[in-house]
Amino acid sequence: MEKVNTKSKIRNKKLFMPLLEKRLRAEKWFSSDQQFDEIYPLSIQTLSRRHWTPLVVARTAAQFLGAGTGMKILEKRNCVGKFCLAAAYYKPDAHFYGVEQRKSLIRHAETAKEIMRLENVFFTNGNFTQLDFKNFDHFYFYNAFYENLADTEKIDNSIDYSVELYNYYTRYLYKQLEQKPAGTKLATFHGLEDEIPRSYHEVGAEFNNLLKFWIKV
Repeated sequence: MEKVNTKSKIRNKKLFMPLLEKRLRAEKWFSSDQQFDEIYPLSIQTLSRRHWTPLVVARTAAQFLGAGTGMKILEKRNCVGKFCLAAAYYKPDAHFYGVEQRKSLIRHAETAKEIMRLENVFFTNGNFTQLDFKNFDHFYFYNAFYENLADTEKIDNSIDYSVELYNYYTRYLYKQLEQKPAGTKLATFHGLEDEIPRSYHEVGAEFNNLLKFWIKV
């Protein structure tokens, strides 16, 4: 019996060590936002304060959205993947998905994922309207569609912007969220809340009400 237990311990140790090594490899990037942003080129780093989710916000949102095991969380505005990468690090039992129209930003997200060796985060190049919302349990939005409004700071000019697109995306997202079952969670950061159906009740807020938590009832 002792030999069997010893073999089991050795096998478990062999399985555990690669996971620990991956964790330690990723850990250094999460000591601060500045440290995290250094994984990207300088041109991307300069956009961080305005466009990327701060680590403390990502961690707080991930704790809310990723409660339970195997949850699938979609970030509509992925950009360079900072929220998804951070959330995946803080909640290894959940799966985080980011969709982004700009191929160049997806490449930066994929490179960061490879360096950090995170296996529970996934990126898709495309428009969120091409996704099946039935594949996801909960959702995170940072400033959803805000770039389409006049006199707002844009990431770049590689995609189209217009008030018409803002209205279309808002209505589309509203309908998708409305079709989700009771218990669906939503976290919004700097949101205008036009896309949130009345069936979603606010259940909490952090960071001077900039980060809000919602649950469908």
